[in-house]
Amino acid sequence: MNILLIGSGGREHALAWKLAQSAALKKLYAAPGNPGIAQCAELVSLNVSDHSAVIQFCQDKDIDLVIVGPEAPLVDGLGDTLRAAGFAVFGPDKAPAQLEGSKGFTKDLCASANIPTAGYVRTTSLEQARAELPKFGLPVVIKADGLAAGKGVIIAETAEAADAALVDMYGGGFGDAGAEVVLEEFMTGEEASFFALTDGKSVLAFGSAQDHKRVGDGDTGPNTGGMGAYSPAKVLTPELERQVMERIIQPTVDTLAAEGMPYSGVLYAGLMLTSEGPKLIEYNARFGDPECQVLMMRLEEDLAQLLMYVAQGKLAQRNAIAMSDTAALTVVMAAKGYPGTPEKGGAIGSVDDVSSDTVQVFHAGTAIKDGALVANGGRVLNVTALGNSIGEAQTRAYAAVDAIDFPSGFCRQDIGWREVAREQDN
Repeated sequence: MNILLIGSGGREHALAWKLAQSAALKKLYAAPGNPGIAQCAELVSLNVSDHSAVIQFCQDKDIDLVIVGPEAPLVDGLGDTLRAAGFAVFGPDKAPAQLEGSKGFTKDLCASANIPTAGYVRTTSLEQARAELPKFGLPVVIKADGLAAGKGVIIAETAEAADAALVDMYGGGFGDAGAEVVLEEFMTGEEASFFALTDGKSVLAFGSAQDHKRVGDGDTGPNTGGMGAYSPAKVLTPELERQVMERIIQPTVDTLAAEGMPYSGVLYAGLMLTSEGPKLIEYNARFGDPECQVLMMRLEEDLAQLLMYVAQGKLAQRNAIAMSDTAALTVVMAAKGYPGTPEKGGAIGSVDDVSSDTVQVFHAGTAIKDGALVANGGRVLNVTALGNSIGEAQTRAYAAVDAIDFPSGFCRQDIGWREVAREQDN
């Protein structure tokens, strides 16, 4: 089959890497892609917000399946447009993509479907938010309602910090994403991520991971898009996964279908494992980044065929998805200044030298300048390794990090620390 993959980050490089291994693949295109993806696919220049241009490309290249990597085109309705033109798409339509596009939409769905989540209030003005704030106690979670590149969540420890966050959001600090703000009760527990594929009717578990959002070691500093991840997240036991499927994922799929907006694609549930059981923090309407990288390393399936089952509404014909028992861990190498203003243009060397049967380096924010690889974003490389344990995967990943020549880059040195500590205790 001919496939068009949309996106340019580490998630898309991981998808392209896995798609390139498919026996069903005839030709893989990526728009816009990156230098790493160029090793797996033909890069094309497409303005994905110009839906007619995307359709024209798909017609010209006889595309059989379009895989939408990032969230923005999904929230923009690219899936609707492509499906209306007769193309198979992996990724939800605009209406169900509100699960990621609007925090308030998701919270309201949870309330109507009795899905366990934190208590909340949706607010539409600074005055309303200030009036509601005292009801939540401290700390309090403050979320920009719309898409904010993974950075629109503030955990305020003091009333002053909470008010400052509200002033920032309603003052335009997060653009249109902060036009509405959701206030949430603070939940305690360990976080984990759970992924499931659905065609709007059937649902299959895809695996678990644990992300590291804070920029600094020991989970310190500001939130980022993710500084590393590992899979599987064994803290999410088989029994807890069963609860997540029954109490969170399946009710979400059923409710969206009943409301006339069936969800087709991957559901990424961010979870808090509380003393009362798993609760939903938020949904993403696409694979996580960098969680996708570790999931692709563990996947023992033909990805192209698997995603086509989803796109064609034939998931009921599939058995459980085969994931390796091997552990995977990825370390994000970021450019200095991230998550603020990253230092672009820094030279990167020795990337290809570290790849092996157990190590893959996925490009997240790179470019070619004068024939050399350079940093071109905040998160630049995802150094990903396999191991018989999280500890072994961690050791291999950091050995590869140390072998890469990236003077203007940095990374956390403790990715996977919770699980490594548990392994050592056992």
